[in-house]
Amino acid sequence: MKLSETWFVEGYIDFEMQQYRLLAYLKYVNQLFDETKLYPQLSDVIFHYQNLEAFRANKKILQDQFPHKLDHINIQKLEWVYKEMLEDDQIMQELEAITQYALAQIRHTIENGTEIYDFVEKQIHMEPVGILPLYKDEGYMLLRPGKTTQVNAYTYAITLFEHKDARYRGVKMTYLDSWQYTICNTYEQIKREIIRNVRTLPNPAVFRVETELTVPIDETLLPVAKRMLIRELTASA
Repeated sequence: MKLSETWFVEGYIDFEMQQYRLLAYLKYVNQLFDETKLYPQLSDVIFHYQNLEAFRANKKILQDQFPHKLDHINIQKLEWVYKEMLEDDQIMQELEAITQYALAQIRHTIENGTEIYDFVEKQIHMEPVGILPLYKDEGYMLLRPGKTTQVNAYTYAITLFEHKDARYRGVKMTYLDSWQYTICNTYEQIKREIIRNVRTLPNPAVFRVETELTVPIDETLLPVAKRMLIRELTASA
């Protein structure tokens, strides 16, 4: 279940209708949080919160058919552009009530999600396998979830993208293979096997990630580990 970027101005500007739409969405998100499934829901609710804040801060010119027909939306700047100023104070008051209510409800859901995120992150241990090379923008992550002996290996590559105010680092991660961790088949041995079989990086950066938590890998553990990896690489750059 998802909300559109313009959910609060779609259809009629009616507080009860938009309240019902929002609460149904947040109920769905919180149910997933209760299952410790954080992504992409946590990113989505943060986006909606920022989008509402930007809307309230950047109300420009409203066209006469508002709210039924928008001129266009500049998502990059999160700025709404309209043609003419709307003179209907009642609609504006209703819209203000909707956005104010939505911000409070979404903020509570974000706090719920970030609390889970912080707990999971504190239970994750990350460290390099062997000596790290100077070039660390590409490499491998060895992820051992829960109390299992299975080690999932992923390739990672740091990506850079620019915003009008700053440059951001992201990471692209692809599943490679899995191994069983044993006394004989250690992280160092897995690293040597990857180097021997893949042959793309002769001396790659390799990080191992361990946790005793049993949480969903794709929806929680891997996204949190990716952000920890970006922070680690940024700190050592």
